[in-house]
Amino acid sequence: MPEILPDLRTADGVLFDLDGVLTPTAEVHMRAWQSVFDDVFQQWGITPAYTEVDYYAYVDGKQRSDGVASVLRSRNVEIPWGDVADDPTAETVCGIGNRKNAAFAAALRSAGISPFAGSVALLEVLREARVPMGVVSSSKNAEEVLTTAGIRDFFTVVVDGVVAHRLGLGSKPAPDMFREGARALGVDPATSVAVEDAISGVASASVAGFATVVGVDRGAGPEALREAGATCVIDDLARLVPADTGSDAPDDRGSSDREESE
Repeated sequence: MPEILPDLRTADGVLFDLDGVLTPTAEVHMRAWQSVFDDVFQQWGITPAYTEVDYYAYVDGKQRSDGVASVLRSRNVEIPWGDVADDPTAETVCGIGNRKNAAFAAALRSAGISPFAGSVALLEVLREARVPMGVVSSSKNAEEVLTTAGIRDFFTVVVDGVVAHRLGLGSKPAPDMFREGARALGVDPATSVAVEDAISGVASASVAGFATVVGVDRGAGPEALREAGATCVIDDLARLVPADTGSDAPDDRGSSDREESE
């Protein structure tokens, strides 16, 4: 039996995750993390090797330093936390996180980024329906990614890693960031929608009180997203474009890109 999908035009507001939901930047993040952890594991003799499985289990959707700490703890490795201003060469949690961010930023500025076509089609429908929209992303690069992708103007609110650090918000799967997104957008989570592709992000929105949490499966797996709290799971935001809009929403399912932590 086909899954019944929500009509987002009836929501009080919609909060979107960024990487892997709106833009295919997740693959860039994943490659940057792989490169950094490959070097760290080799230099420090850490085993077993870092893999994509570790990304989904310990990094995906989290704030940068929390992702680093989670991966290292999974190998029983503890290092100083350091400071957010640490040089990328520093052997601290923050230093490793900043090393990864430098790799991601270089790749973004070199190649640029375009949003998922299906996501843009949905954003246009929601803007036409005057539904308030915001972004909730663990990434400290969110503003640059949104601007580079040409979609910043769709959103009145962006709660990202920079905002989370300033306000002391807990990293996903804690509900803090989605609660702040709803507060800033001026909507009630119970009558609004969250759209996420990370297991930690789905859990965050669910605990924050969003009655409708759309899981976008870019690799995490539909069952894992449902177990985390997704009320429905799709493979592309084009699925949420209502047929009565007359929009021929492009299908982005062929992309292999996914979401990341910042």
